[in-house]
Amino acid sequence: MDNLSHGHVIGIDVSRDWLDVHCLPDGHRCRMPNAPAGHTAVADLARDRDAVVCFESTGGQEWQLWAHLEAQGIVARQVPPAQVKAFAQSRGTRAKTDRIDAELIARFFAFRPEAGRSLPAEKLRFLRALASKRAQLIEMRKRLLAQIRAHQKLGTAAMFEDVDTELTQRIDSLIKELEDRIIRAIASDDHLSEMATVLRSIPGIGPVASTMLIAEMPEIGTITGEEAAALTGLAPVAHDSGTLRGKRAIAGGRRALRHVMFQAALVASHHNPHLRSFADRLRKAGKPHKVIITAVARKLVTIANAVCKSRQKWADHPT
Repeated sequence: MDNLSHGHVIGIDVSRDWLDVHCLPDGHRCRMPNAPAGHTAVADLARDRDAVVCFESTGGQEWQLWAHLEAQGIVARQVPPAQVKAFAQSRGTRAKTDRIDAELIARFFAFRPEAGRSLPAEKLRFLRALASKRAQLIEMRKRLLAQIRAHQKLGTAAMFEDVDTELTQRIDSLIKELEDRIIRAIASDDHLSEMATVLRSIPGIGPVASTMLIAEMPEIGTITGEEAAALTGLAPVAHDSGTLRGKRAIAGGRRALRHVMFQAALVASHHNPHLRSFADRLRKAGKPHKVIITAVARKLVTIANAVCKSRQKWADHPT
């Protein structure tokens, strides 16, 4: 609590339409609209109380509030939902309402203020939005292709051929347009451009993986390799007790980034000499394919973090 002014915290449960507010230490509660008027009211409340504002990651519903608070000079932090949930379980809290969630968020942050995440720079937020929209369109294309294959098996594909062709071409065009905007967004900033160049020098990391690393993990290059793996959800979690040695498993982290790093690991395990030999050693040791790819993805993230920290390309970086 040392970095908080007088220990005053405002926890907010953010939904599409509402902001449920809980203030510590006095327990004051209120509800405000998740709209400009509500954002201003939260800023005024935080300023009056000299408080830090915190909220969970809610799929982007909190971004406008977050940006407004930062613009008003209010300290605001985003906290990880999984950790808040674990905190609630540790307290024996089973009930779930918006008011209860707001209090849990506030109490969690008061307990662990270092878990709060600062607002990324505007260019990173813009890049993240582009990358997220591209991922949505990729998913739409996968579903469309699955539907086309299903109609082919049913023998009804010809009925929808014109529609499916037009939809496929349109989605492909939109994906290409977003990729061009991502390229321009990175090229317009010297720091982002340098990071992208360094990351793409690693065999296995292409345009998509480099963009996701920059957009979803703005801490890259400023943290340790272990922290980078944990943020991605690729650090093995121990399940030991006494003489029992449980099976290690990965958990948590930033799901969208982890998914992309798995895809990058599949490429790196064949085309990156360093990681290919690493994967071969695990394969000879009898490790399952999923364990191998997870281990390669974890190494890929730690390598990416290391090259960003040194600002050296893969060919020039000590391995």
